[in-house]
Amino acid sequence: MQRSSPHIRVRRVYDPPESADGLRVLVDRLWPRGLAKADARVDEWPKALTPSAELRRWYHGPDGTYDEFCRRYEAELADPEAAEALQRLRELAAKGPLMLLTAAKDPDHSHTSVLMRLLR
Repeated sequence: MQRSSPHIRVRRVYDPPESADGLRVLVDRLWPRGLAKADARVDEWPKALTPSAELRRWYHGPDGTYDEFCRRYEAELADPEAAEALQRLRELAAKGPLMLLTAAKDPDHSHTSVLMRLLR
């Protein structure tokens, strides 16, 4: 599955790398299960951009809703370190293709959709 913006796309990290991917950036806090680092071909892993462990637990718990997750995640991205990492991705995307990689089974209802919106 791929969603796209002019130079920014999202793909599951388990999908094989392609030459058109450009810079491959893992946007998950945890390394994907069962995937060798050499196979993933990850160029950058800015953990400051990833949802906190607390937010992830809340979202996957009984009270988590996607809309509230998005609101809380955007608040986390206002942190100076996260904001700096987000700006760096904008700058990288301006130079060429950028592939955001995630292990999420449903990227449309994960933090990647928030990142895509903020990077546009």
